[in-house]
Amino acid sequence: MGAAGDNGAGPSPGKRIAFFIKESPWYPIWQFAVHAYLVLTACRVGLMLWQWDRVGGDFLRILRDGLRMDTVMICYLVAFPVLMAPFLNGFRRTHGLWRLFAAFWFSASLCFLLVMETATPFFILEYDTRPNRLFVEYLVYPREVFTMLLTGYKAELLVGFVMVTAVLFFSCRNYPSLVRPRASWGGISRLLALPLIGLLVFAGARSSMGHRPANASTVAFSSDHLVNSLSLPSGYTLLDAVYRMKDEADASKIYGRMAVDRMLEVVRDNALGDAEDFSSEAIPTLHRFTPVAERKVPLNLVILLEESLGAEFVGRMGGLPLTPHLDALAEEGLFFDRLYATGTRSVRGIEAVITGFFPTPARSVVKLGKSQNRFFSLASFLKTKGYKTRFVYGGEADFDNMKAFFLGNGFDEVIEEKDFEEYRFKGSWGVCDEDLLSRTHQVLEGEGETPSFTLVFSSSNHSPFEFPDNAIDLYEEPKNTVNNAVKYADHAIGQFFEKAKKSSYWDRTLFLVVADHNSRVYGDSLVPIERFRIPALIIGPGVEPEVYNTLASQADLPPTLLSLMGLDGQTPMIGRDLMKMPEGVAGRAVMQFYQNQAYMEGRQVVVLQPGGVHRQFSYDGGELTEGETDPVLVEKALAHAQWASWSYSNRLYRMP
Repeated sequence: MGAAGDNGAGPSPGKRIAFFIKESPWYPIWQFAVHAYLVLTACRVGLMLWQWDRVGGDFLRILRDGLRMDTVMICYLVAFPVLMAPFLNGFRRTHGLWRLFAAFWFSASLCFLLVMETATPFFILEYDTRPNRLFVEYLVYPREVFTMLLTGYKAELLVGFVMVTAVLFFSCRNYPSLVRPRASWGGISRLLALPLIGLLVFAGARSSMGHRPANASTVAFSSDHLVNSLSLPSGYTLLDAVYRMKDEADASKIYGRMAVDRMLEVVRDNALGDAEDFSSEAIPTLHRFTPVAERKVPLNLVILLEESLGAEFVGRMGGLPLTPHLDALAEEGLFFDRLYATGTRSVRGIEAVITGFFPTPARSVVKLGKSQNRFFSLASFLKTKGYKTRFVYGGEADFDNMKAFFLGNGFDEVIEEKDFEEYRFKGSWGVCDEDLLSRTHQVLEGEGETPSFTLVFSSSNHSPFEFPDNAIDLYEEPKNTVNNAVKYADHAIGQFFEKAKKSSYWDRTLFLVVADHNSRVYGDSLVPIERFRIPALIIGPGVEPEVYNTLASQADLPPTLLSLMGLDGQTPMIGRDLMKMPEGVAGRAVMQFYQNQAYMEGRQVVVLQPGGVHRQFSYDGGELTEGETDPVLVEKALAHAQWASWSYSNRLYRMP
């Protein structure tokens, strides 16, 4: 291989190995790989020690699988330099170019790996998993994200900045010096070695002798999704999630297919409507809606969508004593004690409460292209009844595409942060809940006899949990915690209803107070169902005080509201009117948790997983116990998952 003289005896085996590694054109790549392994392994060990109560005896398995998946990630990062090195490294004419390329490529790659690992603990605290597509989605809102980080995570940002700066300094000094100005390997040696090196990189990237290359499923072994994710580098989980976005719009590709006719039959049956009600061929779920109430005068509708208000924060649901005002109001209306959110993000809650649409493994319809107009919503339905419609939000309404979606689907007016000329307090996410609800009260008090629908979306109970000083007696110290923010949000609700009861609109308005989702959805099961339980309260004229204890979904609320408002008409919603539930029929709820979807009926739960994996559990209110799968229940779960993707893709969720 064109080496220097060997004194006749030839170089020793050790020298041959050193020559192959250090003098080869691929030497900077070997060095980068060692550095990357050290960074990823150190970070993984730190995460496992932090989450030791969940990792336990699986420490060595996670470490072993982690090295395997780190190899996959590293091989993808070095594939291009491996191909370029034998043609650039060690030649006088290309020496400067290769030095520049090596410094940039390996420094950027190592920084990418470190940045993702540095961000991982904060992402786990918020979402109980390694970074995924949410990491990318939030980056399109730099103002809100950076304001939140600068306000609530100064120390963490400083530590991350120092670590990344140190790695950049190390990389920029180290990698250029690894580039040899003169070649030790001849051209033939390089060409002969390239296929071998390329094969090694390909094998490392594939890391499998089976039909499919290694992926996240390959190293998954636990029902705890966080434990499974610890074997994966965060750079991998992010890039994999972004790559898989292309398939997420169609649930049948992820969970398994069923015939469309059968899917529609199952979905219609479970909506509890009469078969003859579904008479439209153009819109298969369109049906005549008949309310339980009769109203001589149309009622206003006000929906208070509360940010991140999970059951564990609500006193009357067995949670912390943080919601005395909501607890007291529950005595005056219809309170839902077994209601479950459809997802883990605000847009998923909006999707369910405002449109009655069921979740999919894709993004919420609030952000998808085909649903930006002519997509059914309560606003579009109520406009056909002569209602004025508006959205009131304390922040910037273009966040998560809310403004465009609402204005394209029946909302007449959007009141947002810039429209608040006066306010008491403004934080990272806009004006505080007191200002938000005070403005809502003014708007409602000032309108005439025309009925209206007002959606109000709160934000004070969102990290970094900012609210006015001295507004409440703090539940705990320091001030900016989720528990204190919940208590403040409840305080704002209490103030609003105190004003509303004395207003001109009180006797002609139906109110719904409901959470969009829980604060932080995490747990050691495939779908942590207990974290999807949320409060909901309907209060208004003719609504008798009652606790509704049957299982229900967020998507059941829109038809229930229309029923209590006494409004009939045609809708494509497959949610149930909970005021007309037949005796002996179990409730049901659908919950989307990243790539998994749970279908719960009574106490039985089917979890759909990517690759057509279906598992069934019984749920006792706290734990999932796996059992035999019921084909009928699996069919219901598949039908609801496929219907949502199918009806969206074919634009079949709309008014006639």
